[in-house]
Amino acid sequence: RQPPGFENPKYPNHVFKLHKALYGLKQAPRAWYERLKAFLLDKGFKMGSVDKTLFLLKQGTDTLLVQIYVDDIIFGGSSHALVAKFSDTMSREFEMSMMGELTFFLGLQIKQTREGTFVHQGKYTKDVLKKFDMGEAKPLSTPMSTTTALDEDKEGEAVDQKEYRSMIGSLLYLTATRPDIQFAVCLCARFQSSPRTSHRQAIKRILRYLRFTPEFGLWFSASSSLSLCGYSDADYAGCRVERKSTSGTCQFLGSSLVSWSSRKQSSVAQSTTEAEYVAAAACCSQLLWMIATLRDFGLEFRRVPLFCDSTSAISVAKNPVLHSKTKHIEVRFHFLRDHYEKGDIDLHHIDTQNQLADIFTKPLDQAQFARLRGELGVCFP
Repeated sequence: RQPPGFENPKYPNHVFKLHKALYGLKQAPRAWYERLKAFLLDKGFKMGSVDKTLFLLKQGTDTLLVQIYVDDIIFGGSSHALVAKFSDTMSREFEMSMMGELTFFLGLQIKQTREGTFVHQGKYTKDVLKKFDMGEAKPLSTPMSTTTALDEDKEGEAVDQKEYRSMIGSLLYLTATRPDIQFAVCLCARFQSSPRTSHRQAIKRILRYLRFTPEFGLWFSASSSLSLCGYSDADYAGCRVERKSTSGTCQFLGSSLVSWSSRKQSSVAQSTTEAEYVAAAACCSQLLWMIATLRDFGLEFRRVPLFCDSTSAISVAKNPVLHSKTKHIEVRFHFLRDHYEKGDIDLHHIDTQNQLADIFTKPLDQAQFARLRGELGVCFP
């Protein structure tokens, strides 16, 4: 019979013919990583201090970078000779196939030019639309209506939980190159335990938006500067069920978007200031991780700008005298204040209209959505 979780609703009585058994042991990836790590360290590579799947080799002025994902490896360097030597070394030690220049990796399509790199999931998007019979659906220009307010909808008609979860899973993988659908997908993902018709309609709207923009992806310009900055925003009490706020953050290296998130906060905020402060703390945490990672590449950063559109949240971080007004904020979020005082980050106020993280916290109208999407670097190839 068909294995649990992989049933095909169109052909319920068909069975799968096994071509080749996958790596059966759960520990296989770990054992492989240990073997590969020992080999690379023996060849003079250094492991990343934060990202343990990153290995660097420096020979004079040249650098070789190796990034590992289980048994898939991306590598590149500043010298053709160094890259060719590494390829030969790996081929002699392991049974590996050299794929040449990076064009496809784990479902991501990569197009490299002199001007920069474009990463998208056009083929995957079309496959998802075909899988859920949305290939001929009417396109829409935004993934979520500004009037949409999803809640548990206990009176609504229940829908197939398996299909709903399959839709969510497919779309979550697509957010790797599509930050413009991050908020909408994460909002719909909150109702997986008991999906209703209204939730399914919201998912279908996202698919209709993807029908409108199937080839969109992220553009990384080669002329971008190496300056780090972050944006944080919050939608106060945005969750209709628990009244928790939604944090939205994004981090840029020059003009290139490299990290983003949209998530419900762990506790109910008692004020807009607290919601914004908690979001800024999450952004600060990610920036500190990126600073530590980029240090492995030989880049140093101080006073990294963090843009927030709440003057009161900035005041709380900059002025420790306001402690009487912040007793309701959990202590763990005050590390934002500590890192501001240490000079690791620098808080700046930004106008709400220019707050790029706004797209990760709430549904926006078409004009504002399209403008912020372009600012994030999400575009046509």
